[in-house]
Amino acid sequence: MQTKLRWGLKKLMRKLWVRASAIGALGIAAATLALAADRLVPLTIPALPSNAVGTILTIIASSMLSVTTFSLSVVTAAYSSATSNVTPRATQLIMEDRVTQNTLATFLGSFLFSLVGLIVLQTGAYGEQGRAVLFLFTLGVVALIVAMLLRWIGHLNGLGRVADTTSRVEAATWRAMEGRLKSPWLGGVPLTAQNEIRNGLALRSGRTGYIQHVDVSALQRLAEKHDLHIQLADLPGSFVHKGEAVAHIRGGADAEICEDLFKAFIVDHQRSFEQDPRFGLIVLGEIASRALSPGINDPGTAIDVTGRVVRLLLDWAIKQQEMEEAAPIHDRLYIPSLLAEDMFDDVFTSISRDGGNTLSVQIRLQKALAALATAPHPDYRALATRHSREALARAESAMSFEGDIKRLRDMAL
Repeated sequence: MQTKLRWGLKKLMRKLWVRASAIGALGIAAATLALAADRLVPLTIPALPSNAVGTILTIIASSMLSVTTFSLSVVTAAYSSATSNVTPRATQLIMEDRVTQNTLATFLGSFLFSLVGLIVLQTGAYGEQGRAVLFLFTLGVVALIVAMLLRWIGHLNGLGRVADTTSRVEAATWRAMEGRLKSPWLGGVPLTAQNEIRNGLALRSGRTGYIQHVDVSALQRLAEKHDLHIQLADLPGSFVHKGEAVAHIRGGADAEICEDLFKAFIVDHQRSFEQDPRFGLIVLGEIASRALSPGINDPGTAIDVTGRVVRLLLDWAIKQQEMEEAAPIHDRLYIPSLLAEDMFDDVFTSISRDGGNTLSVQIRLQKALAALATAPHPDYRALATRHSREALARAESAMSFEGDIKRLRDMAL
């Protein structure tokens, strides 16, 4: 599992300003590097008049400023579209889109490169070799701009649209599930009634918010150092208030040790997709619910979401069955299980509730639950049966046509 530092760096690298600053700095460095070309470049390069480079740099500077401004307005519109048509919780995935960030960073870096190049060029600081090197850099920047523009045009076709955003949520959900499959119980010991810490010291939260990340490696190191055994009270994604127990400790732990232990928990205002597979399922349920609202009335999106959820849960069950049981990496940590019951409730309850009067959604839901009932998971059949009957009960109370109700009764588990 990722350490707290690595997780923080990963989150930082997804910020737009980080990529923009890095590529902008490269652009400035490239323009400045040409100053030393007379001393560093041993080969003789044909001299170029200053206006040959200056004209191109002027075109880049003026056009990139306009293109960057336009692109930012397009991205802002995509954020707004995702918020209003999909769900606000999915916006963070669009904000972290690599193609968007790389494109905007390239445009900004090109603008800074041309601006610095023009300033230095006007001072006459470039020699003959320097102007030639600057010209070669400029040709490279032009080629990069053309490539990014072509990629950007194709990328804009789906940015912020419902299907594209839903696909992003599905992919983020599966990444979280895959991470949990690779490190079951976050690499710790499964929590059972036999190893539960009943009378231990409570490690209490110092903040109110959602547990975004738990650095289990740091907890293991501290547990070994102070001869402790630690039981997590909640998994990442849980909401905790200040003073609530986030873990229980067996062994001698004073206030200073507890403070060090709590540093392994990241508690913030919003949930994160990283260590929290349930959050992705909740967001998918929100997308379906919004699509079924009277203002949007898009049952096709709810049907699409249902199919995606079936794919996720089926793959989860199959991969779990294929996994070989391995010894826990963190043998002093006791971690609660990620329950299939919670994952079913996170998504199917909202779809059956908000799509109770829509026959096409109810039919797709019954087929989805029938498919999940055949999955190689010990809990799936009972859960699918329960949700099938609950969906039927909601449909019976919402529909008036007896023929539709009878059709659903014949399909229910």
